[in-house]
Formats: sequence, C-alpha cells, structure tokens
Amino acid sequence: MGFLEELRALFPPGRVLTQGAALAPYESDALTAYRQRPLAVVLPERKEEVVQTVRLCHRYGVPFVARGSGTSLSGGSLPVEGGIVLALNRMNRILRLDPKAMVAVVEPGVVNLEVSRQAAPFGLYYAPDPSSQPVSTLGGNVAFNSGGAHCLKYGMTANHVLGLEVVTPEGEVVRLGGEGLEGVGPDLHGFFVGTEGLLGVAVEITLRLLPKPEAYHTLLAAYGSLEGAGEAVSLVIRRGLLPGAMEIMDRLAIEAAEAAVQAGYPKAEALLIVELEGPKEEVAEEALVLEEVIRESGALEVRVAGSEAERQAIWKGRKAAFSAVGRLSPDYLVQDGVVPRSRLAEALREIGRLSQAYGLRVANVFHAGDGNLHPLVLYDGKKPGELERAEALAGEILRLCVRLGGSLTGEHGIGVEKKGYMPEMFAPEDLLAMEGVKKALDPKGLANRGKVLPEVARAGG
Repeated sequence: MGFLEELRALFPPGRVLTQGAALAPYESDALTAYRQRPLAVVLPERKEEVVQTVRLCHRYGVPFVARGSGTSLSGGSLPVEGGIVLALNRMNRILRLDPKAMVAVVEPGVVNLEVSRQAAPFGLYYAPDPSSQPVSTLGGNVAFNSGGAHCLKYGMTANHVLGLEVVTPEGEVVRLGGEGLEGVGPDLHGFFVGTEGLLGVAVEITLRLLPKPEAYHTLLAAYGSLEGAGEAVSLVIRRGLLPGAMEIMDRLAIEAAEAAVQAGYPKAEALLIVELEGPKEEVAEEALVLEEVIRESGALEVRVAGSEAERQAIWKGRKAAFSAVGRLSPDYLVQDGVVPRSRLAEALREIGRLSQAYGLRVANVFHAGDGNLHPLVLYDGKKPGELERAEALAGEILRLCVRLGGSLTGEHGIGVEKKGYMPEMFAPEDLLAMEGVKKALDPKGLANRGKVLPEVARAGG
C-alpha cells in the first residue's frame, strides 16, 4: 500500500479528503494572496488519530500542516506542496474546567471565546482576546502566540498556557509544563508557544483562567489626527495608568466598521478606545485621572459607555474592523509589526507618507498600548502589478518597525509572508541557531515546512 491508502485505512470513510472540491476550502488561510492545494486533508477527532497520522507522515517523509479555523493572516496554515493538512476543528472538547484551580484543559479545536463562555458561570474567563476570538481556535492561538486588545495588561497566549501535550514531528507524545503557575526546570511549554507549528502539534492545552473584573470603564475619544491619538496613548501611560486595553482606529477603519456593524462612532481622523478594569473603587479612581488626561490630549469628542450594551457597541466596531475593510477594497494585506510606544506618532506619520508614495490606501487599526500596529494595505488584485505594489509597501512598513527598534510581528506570526524579512531583524548566526533547533527536533523537516525561516538560513546550514 502507498501513503494515501495507508492514510485512508486510519480513518472512517469521509474523514480523508482527496478530491478537488473538498480540498478547495483548505488551499489558503486568511492571507488569500497565497494558495496551495494539499495532497490530502484529514479530519481527526481524537489525539490517537493525530499521533497515527504524524507517524505515517514521518515514515513516508510527507510534510504536514496543522490547521484550525484558518484565520492565520501570515500564511502560517498554508498547505505545503505534496503534504497533508491536519484539520483539527473536530477536536473541540473542553476536557476539564476546574474553577477551584482556575484552569481549563482543552483540545486544539476549541474556539477561543468558548472557554470564556463555559467559565462565566464560575466568575472566570480566558484573557487573550484576538479579534478573531469568535472563530479562531486555541491550537492556532498557541502556534502564533496570539494577543488581542487586552494584551497590554494581561499579556499574550504564552502568559496563559500552563501546560501542553504535543505530538512531535516523529510522532512521539510529550508533556510540557503542568498546571501550576510556578514550573520546575526549563520553560519548555513557553518555548513551544509561538513556534508556528514548526516543532509539532499541540493536542491538549492547559489554560490559566482569571476572575472576571468587577468593573469596567470604557472610554471612546475622537481626534483630528492619527498622531494626536498616538500622543494620547503616551500621555495615559506617563500618568501611571495601566488600562486593560488601548486601541486606535483611523478614518478608513472607522468608515469600514460603521458600514459593517453601525457602531455609532463619531466621524473623526482617529478614534482611541481606552478600557479600565478591575475592582470598583480602583476603576472609579483611575477613571477620574483618565478623563483628565484625555481632556488635556486635545480630544474633539469623548464618550463613556454608560452600560454593558454601550461598551459592547464600542468593541463591536473595533473587533469587526479587519473584516469590515473588505467593504472598502476587494483585497487587502494585514501587517502586524511592532514599534516602541514612544515612537508611535513617528511610525504613523511615516506610514502615511509611504501610503502616498505608493499610491495605495492604508487603514490603521492597532493595539496602541503595546505598539502593535495593524496597517491594512488596500489593493485590487485584478489590476496588474497592484498586489506586488501592496507587498512592497507592506515590506517598507515592516522595515520601518525594525528600524524604529520594534519587531516584524506582534501576534500574527512570520508564516510565509514575512520570512523574507527575517534577516532585517536577525543576524545570520541567529537564523542558523533557529534552523539548528528545527533540525534537531524535526530532522526530516516535515512540520509546517517552508514557514518562518528564510532559505538563506538553510543554505548557510
């Protein structure tokens, strides 16, 4: 028997897809500019099926890519030529939720928001909240170390993963970490989070849950310029406040969100959303300081959510911004470079200049508190050369972030899209060290082959 015949023998009928129409939905992830048809897609429902599939791939030398909802914006879950896709959405069970220990043990196909829904009756929630949280899965969040609007105060996925059960590229099952906040020995589970599927497949994830905040204070401020909103962020931090979230949207993003979800935003060049959360008395005190700072920052209009419904309306527009931009342009690229918070205004000015120079509109939505930019480069793929121009502009923005002392990615990952820019940020020795780790743990290079590491590193190895 050949590889496909043995693969089919592992699964009941209908759970190994090999025909064109069935494979089409898996050809790309949310970065639709890249497409690749896989050899097959398998739909495991149990950990043992993942282990058997990976072992078979190792025996035959067939590359594999683990995928959840396909919301990756960097081509991270793009299929590999001649390889298979492990579609993990059916592994969607919350295996255990322990309110006393404040942990949840989940399979990789569990949707991010579902953890908070299940934890809510116990007064708990799961803090990382990427904009895709109603659809993105925890396995993908682990792979890319996803953040979200509230990562300023609470950190990224890595700060909330206590333990992992991982299938290595050779099909061995290993446990990393545990259930305690204080681990013993090397932080191997922390090392695995954010490795974009290069080192194996997480089949069980132990998450830290937090008590739901007692009170929220959500403020929306409108500004006459994007730089003005950026400067306001620095003012808030300088006054000693640590909000749960600080988000900025520019005029294009505001227009798109309004068209999509009618959030009721004011017309402005930029909006700043600041959310305080915590004990009631503390939030009340901080709210007085925040409103004073926002007045001093020159805001044109200030609104404070007076109810949970008003709070959700403010966030609905922000969370919908990425998909809503599709109403302004048939195609767009999303970047997520990071700049130091002190250089936000400078970065935004330069992005505006680059947008004019390239003749392409850029909508800006970003986690302002930690300098994680999300510029959306708008283009029309049907126009000859426009995709290439959009990619060149996106590349200039990435170089700008590194030049200002930041990073190529804050949470979307490197994937295939940014791997060519890795030498802008890392020395050849650094890249060779990364490649050395990959080779040691995946000698055949089967796990998510061709992602993250540029070919120059492999050639040097």
